[in-house]
Amino acid sequence: MASESGKVECLAWAAKDPSGVLSPYNFTRRAVGEDDILIKITHCGICYADVIWTRNMHGDSKYPLVPGHEIVGIVKEVGFSVSHFRPGDRIGVGTYVNSCKQCDYCNDRQEVYCVKGSVLTFNATDVDGTVTRGGYSSCIVVHERYCFRIPDNYPSALAAPLLCAGITVYSPMMRHGMNQPGKSLGVIGLGGLGHMAVKFGKAFGLKVTVFSTSASKKEEALGVLGADNFVVSSDQEQIKEFYNSLDFIIDTASGDHPFDPYMSLLKTSGIFVLVGFPSEVKFSPANLNLGMKTVSGSITGGTKATQEMLDFCAAHKIYPNIELVPIKYASEALERLIKRDVKYRFVIDIENSLK
Repeated sequence: MASESGKVECLAWAAKDPSGVLSPYNFTRRAVGEDDILIKITHCGICYADVIWTRNMHGDSKYPLVPGHEIVGIVKEVGFSVSHFRPGDRIGVGTYVNSCKQCDYCNDRQEVYCVKGSVLTFNATDVDGTVTRGGYSSCIVVHERYCFRIPDNYPSALAAPLLCAGITVYSPMMRHGMNQPGKSLGVIGLGGLGHMAVKFGKAFGLKVTVFSTSASKKEEALGVLGADNFVVSSDQEQIKEFYNSLDFIIDTASGDHPFDPYMSLLKTSGIFVLVGFPSEVKFSPANLNLGMKTVSGSITGGTKATQEMLDFCAAHKIYPNIELVPIKYASEALERLIKRDVKYRFVIDIENSLK
């Protein structure tokens, strides 16, 4: 795996242009430094971020581009200063692989909010000037600070989506006290993030109501995921039934949608958290001020919260719903993700299909 220079030979699937079509690609990872871990990747989840950057939707894609930031694998080699992991350990890597390590947020183990900007797992420029490449690959070299221990009893394929989809909803739920049994939670959108919000909500003892544009998801939401209520969000009569009834709302929808109807569902001092990325957020100030409500945004989470979430999921047997696919299916999976044709996260079986 390592070359004479110490750099690590790596096989991947990459997008070569904005078509986003993936094909085999060989490159080298950096040599394992004193604080680094070389990970043989076994599984990688597929996130909508992979769609965005393989297709250059933000105009900043660096080709060839290897996507993937929900990574699980096995430790193959560690640098001499690594203290928390050893070869053979199962390990995870999430949405970022570096940060300044010195600012207040890094010191508080909220590295994703690093004042100098966290280094994303793919399509970013690392501190050594190299472009980061993600988990649709055979291996990765990561500083140990940004690696997570996968609990012994937790399946690797199911752990992968926790490293983005899971922590993206878990982190703000914990920050805003959404773990109080008996409280009520609304979840907008029932995709990769939304279905994890439902699972966490039920594990916390909340009464969970799902809001979706797709009436076809009702049976799944209630019968499979265990939600207490299901509302077709375009049906204003159904919406009105929940006026002033929710303590919390997690909004996972990235498509444009109105906000005022949802703000009216919050109780006085209710909390609305946005984790999706619609093109704009617009609501009446009265819907915020008169009810003493809070609107908050959030992305993923710091290293402390991520490890806590992994341990919590293992202890409470919380598992994402996945569809396991081979690497050669990745381009089709991205197309299906655009069409929302997945329940609820694709995971690539890197170990058995990337040869």
